[in-house]
Amino acid sequence: MKRLKLYGFNNLTKALSFNIYDVCYAETSAEQQAYIDYIDEQYNADRLTDILLHVTEMIGAHVLNVSKQDYDPQGASVTCLIAEQQLARYGSDTLVAHLDKSHVTVHTYPEFHPENHLATFRVDIDVATCGEITPLSTLDYLISSFDSDVITMDYRVRGFTRDIHGNKVYLDHPVHSIQDYIASPTLAKYDVDDMNVPHANLFHTRMRLKDLPLENYVFDMDLTDVSSLKKEQMLAALHVEMEEIFHGTGV
Repeated sequence: MKRLKLYGFNNLTKALSFNIYDVCYAETSAEQQAYIDYIDEQYNADRLTDILLHVTEMIGAHVLNVSKQDYDPQGASVTCLIAEQQLARYGSDTLVAHLDKSHVTVHTYPEFHPENHLATFRVDIDVATCGEITPLSTLDYLISSFDSDVITMDYRVRGFTRDIHGNKVYLDHPVHSIQDYIASPTLAKYDVDDMNVPHANLFHTRMRLKDLPLENYVFDMDLTDVSSLKKEQMLAALHVEMEEIFHGTGV
């Protein structure tokens, strides 16, 4: 892609909101809690930090500061302050500031439904950048980093910059759909739907996994002696949960 020639610096703000949901069928409250404990350990603050650091590396940004926290009884958060360029340091306390600083954050929300035997793990990741950096190239990595049953993504470019002739530029790279930045083998695994507002530089894509092998959605449960009818009921509950999350419906 030909680089846009600007008057001054690029002050467009690009924000990607990436949300994944992992759903598990857990028959008893003990199984639900065991699943929550497992997820909480698997996606602790240290592992989430590693994921965000790789995201930062992929978009060519530099980490200025990392703050992370594991919560009690469950959940974790990580925030990385990033910059397009490294900050120049003079002496022991003086920094030369840049106008391109932004952030990458992740928050986890493990929870379970008290009545329908389901536990759900939600991860929210926000990547906000300024200047030429766009976070869309990280989507395949993010999808593969989690057990992504349902995914919702929003991408928004805000503000404007100016070209060398002084004309306002509201978008400095082509975007027709978030899907264009996800590999075809990944997309093939999901039902995908777009709701875009191109004139506002606002793009939304949601994805729902097509195939749901039941053995992938039980935790500490032996399916050997489970009847066919029971298995159908379990799969139906999983389908309803994912359908409601995908469409933003249900109670």
